[in-house]
Amino acid sequence: MTVLSALILGMAAVAHAESATPGAPVAVDHAIAMHGEPALPRGFAHLPYADPKAPKGGRIVFGQQGTFDSLNPLVVLGVAPDAVPRYVQQSLLFRSADEPFTAYGLLASRVELNEARTRLAFEIDERARFSDGTPVTAQDVVFTFEMLKSKGKPFHRSSLGRVTRVETPSPRRVEFELGDGSNRELPLVIGAMPIFAKHATNAETFGETSFKPALGSGPYVVSDLVPGATITLKRRSDFWAEDHPLTRGLFNADEIRYDFYRDANALFEAFKAGLYDVRIEPDPTRWMTGYDLPAVRDGRILRQTLHFEAPKGMTGLVFNTRRPPFADIRVREALAMMFDFEWVNRNLFHGVYRRAGSFFSDSELSALGQPVGPREQALLAAFPGAVRPDILTGSWLPSATDGSGRDREQARRALDLLNKAGYGMVDGVLRSTKGGDALAFEITVTNRPQERLALNYAQSLGRLGIRVDVRLIDDVQYWRRLSAFDFDMIQWTWPVSASPGNEQIGRWGSANAGRKGSLNYAGVASPAIDATLQALLAAREREDFVAAARSLDRLLLSGFYVVPLYYLPDMWVAHGRDIVLPARKPAFFLSTEVLARLPATPAPAN
Repeated sequence: MTVLSALILGMAAVAHAESATPGAPVAVDHAIAMHGEPALPRGFAHLPYADPKAPKGGRIVFGQQGTFDSLNPLVVLGVAPDAVPRYVQQSLLFRSADEPFTAYGLLASRVELNEARTRLAFEIDERARFSDGTPVTAQDVVFTFEMLKSKGKPFHRSSLGRVTRVETPSPRRVEFELGDGSNRELPLVIGAMPIFAKHATNAETFGETSFKPALGSGPYVVSDLVPGATITLKRRSDFWAEDHPLTRGLFNADEIRYDFYRDANALFEAFKAGLYDVRIEPDPTRWMTGYDLPAVRDGRILRQTLHFEAPKGMTGLVFNTRRPPFADIRVREALAMMFDFEWVNRNLFHGVYRRAGSFFSDSELSALGQPVGPREQALLAAFPGAVRPDILTGSWLPSATDGSGRDREQARRALDLLNKAGYGMVDGVLRSTKGGDALAFEITVTNRPQERLALNYAQSLGRLGIRVDVRLIDDVQYWRRLSAFDFDMIQWTWPVSASPGNEQIGRWGSANAGRKGSLNYAGVASPAIDATLQALLAAREREDFVAAARSLDRLLLSGFYVVPLYYLPDMWVAHGRDIVLPARKPAFFLSTEVLARLPATPAPAN
């Protein structure tokens, strides 16, 4: 995951409005929310965590590991950063980082949504302009919708495909019919689409890789580009929403640059040399020992530990269940037992990690340690046996070891399970008792920290006679292989917001198990999970939403689709002392839009 994507924990929210007459459109002038009312009233001055007096000007540079061969991250082909959709384009709605289920009108000056969530309409702000001065119209919205539905990533294709009709009764009004309304997040998915200019976008070539940036209505334009190495964005002097409540105090730098580095060491060395300004540190060893630098000691680099209320998601070693060795759940469970978190955390990571035991760790959405409640029982009743008894009662925990690195009792339990799955030891090699094939697989990694962890895990499995090869490949090859599901096992992080929704279908829905480019890397195809995903999207009350999320968590844990690794309870941020973070931290995530740079201090006169 890239540095910037680590800053952003997604664009998920769910819409809700009330009406005296069910099915009739309801005007929600400035925002839509799922539970309760939007926190900010119509006419609010600015977002609570944005400082309208933040300094303007200067340049902020971000460093990222890897490279890129496209500027469009919304399609399957290519490797693209988020620079263009984040800074160049805008969407109809803008999510507040303070509220898990609320989005406010940006390009849309007015939103209408009926109680049944079957009809949705937007009025485009008459001031909205693309960077070439052309007004943003309803036709641009429909053009974007159709293009993403047919050529976008699987997430957009599956979500937007649920819309049954789109109309533009006027140049500034667009209306959607949303089927039966069961996907209650769909209005927010539509509202979060980055809007493309119809007159400046070739729909025929949209799905191809391209270094041509989209024409957008956002605060920046791409001013310079070195393919694979650097992207530079320049702030517009004619930005239509300069004084919009959602942008006051945001987008403060005159110039933003993305610099790309081939590996993690080069990326860190560049930060130490002052070549980029903000770093999200993912490596505990480096955070604990690598910042003993003159620049830190004299205050040129500042370090902060930030805590956010959002769930911490899941980082794990992912089984590609499309591959024969991993089709058997007993094999997956046994292999998961052999990850020695206690030894790894103490010896490799200074003991700072917590063990992941949920796909919604550190939140009320997690099922870990929680006995199943009546609402969950009702959801799971149609699928008896889909959840393990110990996960139903909340007594299950990820396997723990004695921390020695050679826990014999744990190895014995794993080997017993493998024996039941039809494997036995022959001359020190674990082989199928039917065909005699050795149990062997490859872990594909893309950086040295992943490689170090994979080698440690391979060593543990080697004690059971399992051969594991670890293969380090470059970013471009890695993403191509992931897109085609061409791997046995990878390390992956599924970040999650406080409002998980449609993106969960892309990760776990059966329809995405064979759809190239989806995030269903494990190949999950479960009717019980599909039904629970629909319940998650259909939940009207907070209690039903939590029950659906916990049920999904239990089903995923029962399937042993990943070897759960660990998570950090906090975010580690290092930045130059002239980079200004907001004094009032957002509740759920930190976005790069809030950053500012202090003016340079003039050199003293001689």
